[in-house]
Amino acid sequence: MRSINPVKTLLYATDLNERAIYALRYAVRLAEAVNGKLHVVHALEPISTEARLTLQSYVTDPTQLALATTRRLEMAQELLAERQHDFWAEAGGEAAHLRDRVAAVEVIEGAPADVILSHSVAIGADMILMGSHEHGLSHTFLGTIALRVLRRSRIPTLIVPYPNA
Repeated sequence: MRSINPVKTLLYATDLNERAIYALRYAVRLAEAVNGKLHVVHALEPISTEARLTLQSYVTDPTQLALATTRRLEMAQELLAERQHDFWAEAGGEAAHLRDRVAAVEVIEGAPADVILSHSVAIGADMILMGSHEHGLSHTFLGTIALRVLRRSRIPTLIVPYPNA
C-alpha cells in the first residue's frame, strides 16, 4: 500500500471574483490546521487571437501595444493584491498570525488549468484548492477549469463551494 504524503504545501487558485474570499478563508485555515504553507495563484488567460487583432487595429504604435499588454498583467496583479488586502482587513487582528501561512501570491499568464497544474508541480504542492461557482462545476468558466484540473491532477484537489448569496 502506498503511503500518503502529509499535506504541507497548498496551492490556492483564484479567479479573482469577489466571492473567492470565502475559498481563500478556507485555504488559509486549512494551511493553519496542517501547519503548512499556502501559495496563492491567479492564472491570467492569454489574450485571444481575436482580441490581439482588435487591439492591434486600434493601437498601431508597437511601444504602446507592448505597454497595453504589460498593463493587463499589472492590472491583474493589482486586483489580486486588492483581494488579498480585503481578505486580511475582513479577517481582522486576531487572524494576523495567519499571514505567515501565505508563502507567495502570484499572477501567471497562461491557460488556467495548465498554469495551476504546472505551478503545483513547481512548488511541490501537496494539495490544490479552488472555489466553485453557485451554478456548479460544469456550468461556469471556473467549473470548466476545475474539471480540467481534477481530471489531470496527481495530488488531492479540493473544490470549495461558495455559500449562497
